[in-house]
Amino acid sequence: MLYLSGIHALNVSCELLTCGDWHSSGINWHSFVLLESETSLFGDYGIEQGKTIPNNPGTFNVANHIRALLDLLVQGNYSIAQGMNEDFICSDLYTEEIFQKVSLTKNLSNWPEIDRFMGREYHTEWLRFKEREKL
Repeated sequence: MLYLSGIHALNVSCELLTCGDWHSSGINWHSFVLLESETSLFGDYGIEQGKTIPNNPGTFNVANHIRALLDLLVQGNYSIAQGMNEDFICSDLYTEEIFQKVSLTKNLSNWPEIDRFMGREYHTEWLRFKEREKL
C-alpha cells in the first residue's frame, strides 16, 4: 500500500494521542514522496486510511506519528526525527510499543545510529529496555 510518511505525516493529525508536528504551513504539500508498505520492515503497521492532506484533492493513506518516526529512523533521517519523544510523541502511553517496533531494526546496517538516537531521546528507559530484551 502506498502511503505518506516522514515530516509530512507528522504534520497530519492521526488517531493517536500524540502531538505530531505543528509546522504544517511551512511544508511543501505539492511535493511529497509516497512509500510502499509491502517492502517495509513494518508492513502496514500504523498506516491510517482515508486521510486528507493540505492542498491535495482526495484521500490518502498516511502514517500515524509513530510510524512516520519509525520510517525516518530506518531512512537515517535523525535530524528530522529529533525530538521524537518530547516534541512529536509527547506521551508515555506509547513508549513500550515504540521500543518494540524500533527493536525490529536491530539487524539493519544503521542499527548503531538508531540505538544512539533512541538513547538520546529516551535515556535510561531505552537502556533498561535493551537490557531486558537482550539487544
